[in-house]
Amino acid sequence: MSNKKFNQGIGRQMPWELPATEVTPEAVFRDRRNIVKALGLGAIGASIPGHVQAGLFDLFGEKRESEAFVTSNLNYRSNPNFQLPGSLTPLDKVIRHNNFYEFGTGKQDPFENSQGLKVNPWMLKVEGEVERPLTLDYDDLLKLLPLEERHYRLRCVEAWSMVIPWIGFPLAALLAKAGVKSSATHVAFETLFDPEQMPGQRNRLMGGGIHYPYVEGLRLDEAMNELSFLSVGLYGKTLPPQNGAPVRLVVPWKYGFKSIKSIVKIRLLDKQPPTSWNQLAPHEYGFYANVNPKVDHPRWSQATERRIAEGGIFSAKRIPTQMFNGYGEQVAHLYRDLDLRKYY
Repeated sequence: MSNKKFNQGIGRQMPWELPATEVTPEAVFRDRRNIVKALGLGAIGASIPGHVQAGLFDLFGEKRESEAFVTSNLNYRSNPNFQLPGSLTPLDKVIRHNNFYEFGTGKQDPFENSQGLKVNPWMLKVEGEVERPLTLDYDDLLKLLPLEERHYRLRCVEAWSMVIPWIGFPLAALLAKAGVKSSATHVAFETLFDPEQMPGQRNRLMGGGIHYPYVEGLRLDEAMNELSFLSVGLYGKTLPPQNGAPVRLVVPWKYGFKSIKSIVKIRLLDKQPPTSWNQLAPHEYGFYANVNPKVDHPRWSQATERRIAEGGIFSAKRIPTQMFNGYGEQVAHLYRDLDLRKYY
């Protein structure tokens, strides 16, 4: 089990650490009627799109117990190089405010619709341009490599953010097990396709219009970067289904939709793979999806974000978005010769 002691013996702040002033203090704001009153939504609510209203109420809504988060405890170590000072996003928000369109487009739909997802048995294949193709079962995901805890910022393209204590292992470590061939230039990822378990996959409207299975990709140098992480847990336990059980990608310098959930295939390729949101709306969602406050989404600004945390309405004020989500020291060199306005 983790010793749960963070930053002890560390005399300097690591480059990726989040200043405590950026993290919202923990408190509870339970009365959604006060939200309407405080935001002045009573008279104008009808003019706000439904999904935006839902996001507001998910953010400030009534706190509920996390009774569904009863998954297994994990054995892991806390990596002091990836700890963030200050408050983490409360567990109740992390497991109830999600984008996982396989279970619906509302922020709480994944929590409500995914609890029956069967994650054991599970098979994850690593194939393509590799020397040693791998097929990993559920136990392999938890035991093949040493598990560590990392606190990462998560920045959604919708301009909200969290700070989450992920548990898992470096993606590079898994790729090394498979032996990457010199011909490989990219890594492709694929989510489970199971319409019986994932209602958004059998109902195009419920699933946001995405062509399933959900697919994502990285350049090989991005995948091998020290920050790229495969998570099998959070808050000391295995991942709940709404957060991508049993294994998901976490690439903290990119918008959240790049961090594909419930992965069943990882393929090493010699060309750039297709990605789901880029296929659906290429003018809005590029392949790279690096967090960039200087490049707006066509329909909203990316200059600021709302940090989701427990607290009153005023504690959720917007904060400036950092280039590469604050991880520039680790990843900026990957894009030194790339026009990030063109390759967004």
